[in-house]
Amino acid sequence: MDFRWRSFVARLSRRGGRLLLAVPFALIAAVTVVDVLVPPDVHLGPFLIAAPAVTASFAGPRMTAFVGAVAVLAQSLVAVARTTLTDLNHTYQIIALVLISIIATFFAYLRERDESRLTRLRSIAHAAQSVVLRPLPSRAGPLHIASVYLAAEEEAQMGGDLYAAARTASGTRLLIGDARGKGLDAISEASLVLGAFRVTARREQELPALVGHLEAGVGSAEEAGGVTGAGSDADEAADSTDTGEAFVTALVLDIPDREPVVRLVNCGHPPPLLLREGRVIPLDTADASPPLGLSDVLSPDVTVETFPFDVGDVLLLYTDGVVEARDRRRAFYPLAERLTAWAGNDPPTLLSRLRADLQAYAGGHLGDDAALVAVERLVWPKP
Repeated sequence: MDFRWRSFVARLSRRGGRLLLAVPFALIAAVTVVDVLVPPDVHLGPFLIAAPAVTASFAGPRMTAFVGAVAVLAQSLVAVARTTLTDLNHTYQIIALVLISIIATFFAYLRERDESRLTRLRSIAHAAQSVVLRPLPSRAGPLHIASVYLAAEEEAQMGGDLYAAARTASGTRLLIGDARGKGLDAISEASLVLGAFRVTARREQELPALVGHLEAGVGSAEEAGGVTGAGSDADEAADSTDTGEAFVTALVLDIPDREPVVRLVNCGHPPPLLLREGRVIPLDTADASPPLGLSDVLSPDVTVETFPFDVGDVLLLYTDGVVEARDRRRAFYPLAERLTAWAGNDPPTLLSRLRADLQAYAGGHLGDDAALVAVERLVWPKP
């Protein structure tokens, strides 16, 4: 389906290019015919300059030069039809058209070169982003997992939100978080936390120790120079504590394979939602830990809380970009209310419908990055 969709888009793009290319040739034809038919004291030849100028905005240097040559030929035919090719007025028009065509061709070359460089940079950035934010596995032991990332910045695939999963000897560990700020600063923080999680999630036996390593990952960013990005609600929290430091809100979860529970540490992150028998249950922690990176300012206590998570249950993890999306009336997205309509769907279907509904609600543009992870517990086969 994805391949057919991309092929359809590519055909539309090629068809649109051909339609655009018809514009300068239609302009040349119209100006030439009218210029021959109007009275002798009316000269429309200067309008032919628009043909190569317009072509340079969307076509390459070769096509721009070709359109310019056609325009010069048309101007020459007008000169022959109306007076002579050596007529002073038409001679100056032809010379001016040649010069403009050369300049337009040069600018088309510069634009094509810059677009080629930008394409290469985008491909490198996309490759780097895919390494930093790796896709989650669809299966991890008895868990069925799906994820969606929606970057607020155009052309970006990743921002400050993050998620990761790791298998241990007894279960699966999950991480979802939201780094302070936007852009490259937030990506830098997110990459450090993700790296720390991938290194230690399989090794550490207890969640508090794992959270300590993630805390150290954010601390290393501050020692390297810190970040001063702004733009999210996490920034407002920073202002309220007057720290000016980098921090990451996060949920760290441990889901045992053979126990119907989920253990989690909430580091200042929105609580996960449990979908069970058509109900949506927020897993609010009684004692949340401070965001990663703020342990020097706030209480560093790490509390692990346990909640039921049985076969058929679906756990939804999300970042604040989801619940802070607004419609045209500036109302926040009612996530819990919307989820009740999709209870019973598997994780990929749930996230597909949630993503479409969220983008429609926000008018196609989110004000902040948004990440979603859905986890369903399946029946674990007997050994």
